[in-house]
Amino acid sequence: MRGKVLLLSLLVGLFTGFFVVFYALLTKWLSFLLFLGDPTKTIPWLPVWYLYLIPILAIYIVNVLISKNETVQEYGVKEIAQAVEKNRLSFNIKDLFLKIFASALSLASGFAVGNEGPSAAIGAMIAYKFHKLFKLPQKYIRIALSVGASSGIAAIFVSPVTGIAFAIENIAYDFVRNYASYLIAGSVIAFSVATYFLEPLVFNYSTGKQLNYYYILATLLFIPLITLFIYFYLFLKDTLFLFLQEKLQKRVHPFKNIFIAVLSGSTIATILLISPYAGFSGHEVVKILINENLHLPLSVIGIIIFLRILATTMSLYANAVGGVFIALMSIGALIGYGFAEVLNIFLLWHIEAFYFAAIGAAVFMGVLMKLPLTAIVLALETTYDYNVIIPTGLSVILVSYLTSLRFDIHKLTFKEVD
Repeated sequence: MRGKVLLLSLLVGLFTGFFVVFYALLTKWLSFLLFLGDPTKTIPWLPVWYLYLIPILAIYIVNVLISKNETVQEYGVKEIAQAVEKNRLSFNIKDLFLKIFASALSLASGFAVGNEGPSAAIGAMIAYKFHKLFKLPQKYIRIALSVGASSGIAAIFVSPVTGIAFAIENIAYDFVRNYASYLIAGSVIAFSVATYFLEPLVFNYSTGKQLNYYYILATLLFIPLITLFIYFYLFLKDTLFLFLQEKLQKRVHPFKNIFIAVLSGSTIATILLISPYAGFSGHEVVKILINENLHLPLSVIGIIIFLRILATTMSLYANAVGGVFIALMSIGALIGYGFAEVLNIFLLWHIEAFYFAAIGAAVFMGVLMKLPLTAIVLALETTYDYNVIIPTGLSVILVSYLTSLRFDIHKLTFKEVD
């Protein structure tokens, strides 16, 4: 049996890698086709009517596909596993290609969702098919789906360890999500003390192995700020969803798809007109900020943060097919970058802005998706720098605690107050 599971893992990894590459390239090609070139360069020159038509028409097509085939809609790995175990969900090749097309169209037309969710789902679908082909016992279904999900995440992020951490947090859901924060807290504090007095075993050719305690001090100032933005994101999402679904959508139920398409598409088009960096998945924004390839003024950063929060919220409401992993990272990266810029200007500190862009990206995603371990691993794989990893560990557990006082993070909604 172990031989079969090993063979399944190898084949799932191989097929998932090719499908995710196809999905990523299709998304990029569609984006260039719809916007007649690189959207960040062509959007300012496109006719306004055409710019509004793209997201409206795209999301209408996506919602029509969802209404005809519910498997096109985004599913988390945990939900997929539960549905399959209860025989409530099955996949075929047509479903797989429809999901790829719907997600690629959502992303390419400017909606602020990520490509990691569909990538994980693509891997899970492929793993489910191989599980049936090999006639493995039902008890192996969650293992197979987790192999597929981790393969999808590893492929889309070109980051193997992040994929592994993502899968572990979905497999060992109760233990990891309930207790990982305590393990992280103890580990990073003990390490921060020990590294000052003891000499670690270090690969000499590596970088970022010197811990600057100024970054820990700056992190203590960063924690209340990013907590405030997480509160704002959740408050806006809750308020907007309630208004749109309870007040407006019920009145236009017969024309639901058209209403959603026009409202959300027009919102996304307006956001793109203001700044192309406020739309799409946010992958480019994160890459730019953590590598400091583009300097953005504080006023511009503030505007883009608000617009990206609004774009992500409207994209979720519009049923855009995609995850929020990278979309949340982009918001956090902007907050972290702006925070470091403020410290440098007003407190005359020398804090590298791209460090806090990486910290903010990992923390914002890790807290809102309740993936603390994945946040730490992501910080590790993207920077290999203790000045990012340790502040990320401290921030993600403290911000998770502070946010949980007011919100039910698992459901991403307000807690009811007695």
